[in-house]
Amino acid sequence: MIRRIRKQLLGFAVFTVSATAIAQNPQKGDYGYLFCHMSDRGEWTAYAVSRDGMNYHDIINGDSIFSPYEHAKIEGGTRDAYICRTHDAKGYLMVTTDMCVRKSKVWDNYGINLHRSDDLVNWQSVTFDFRSGSSIFCDPESPDVYNDWSKVNRVWAPQIFWDPSYRWPDGTEGGYFIYYSMWNREEEAYDRMYYSYADLSFTRITKPRLLFDWGYATIDADINLLPSDNLYHMMIKKEGGRPGLFTSTAPSLTGPWSLPVDDDYVDFEGNKKCEGVSAFQLVGDDTWRIGYIEYSSRPKHYRICRADRNMRNFSDPVDIKGVNGPQHGSFMRLTKKEYKRLEKLNKKYKR
Repeated sequence: MIRRIRKQLLGFAVFTVSATAIAQNPQKGDYGYLFCHMSDRGEWTAYAVSRDGMNYHDIINGDSIFSPYEHAKIEGGTRDAYICRTHDAKGYLMVTTDMCVRKSKVWDNYGINLHRSDDLVNWQSVTFDFRSGSSIFCDPESPDVYNDWSKVNRVWAPQIFWDPSYRWPDGTEGGYFIYYSMWNREEEAYDRMYYSYADLSFTRITKPRLLFDWGYATIDADINLLPSDNLYHMMIKKEGGRPGLFTSTAPSLTGPWSLPVDDDYVDFEGNKKCEGVSAFQLVGDDTWRIGYIEYSSRPKHYRICRADRNMRNFSDPVDIKGVNGPQHGSFMRLTKKEYKRLEKLNKKYKR
């Protein structure tokens, strides 16, 4: 009897270790949802909250939650906000594209911003200008993906995924897998997906590594681990080939990533242009909601559609409700305490 109990406990311990070793962003909260997004009214980061995940209202009227000039040291614009919890669920992380088209007048940019917060209200940031090359990365001795970093002309739409299995040179385990598209038009033909790792302080990153190359431009990747098949599913915009938002899968974050599934994708908009995909789940529901921006119409439409538990069979797109200027962003579940804290910002803003 004692041996059997010991074996059961050992089995449980092994299961616990293997479960915690799986790369995944922690989920917490069942009271509401946060939509953290770039505002279409300007290149800043805005908040909107919801109790049901579909009907939202703006925090501080959809104005900037922090000064983009202070937190984006290259161009003064924070686009494509992606927010998640820290690996221990005690804080918050955000990454943004450092870019301001209204200022530069071109669709080029040169770096990204890493933000961290203890309360969703007050943020600290570090900016990485990729044109500076090896000096900005914490592993300058590692191989370079470019001969001339100064020619980098795009670093777009970074996102975060906690990877507990990553090991740093000093033996520290765990890192934030940051993935983004990048383009150096002098050395490659189109935007490709790359990744770096950020340390626990979220102030240092490794040199980029190529994530995959499908032979045409790809941007705006969004990765989630699906319990239904224990695979990482990535939704992504293909800039080449058949238009739409497609899905790829992989057994690990670094791949290998399959070619996109071309017979089951977000194709509701026909030839209209879509991007900025973000997948999330409602509390108590194992199916998925997929947010994206259809940006070629006037006015633009930020839509949320449905997908099944395997992130397949996309259906029923509807416009997001209650958001002033929704654009490329991300969703995060909230606790009651967090929800109420953000609501207090509205009261302070109206004084």
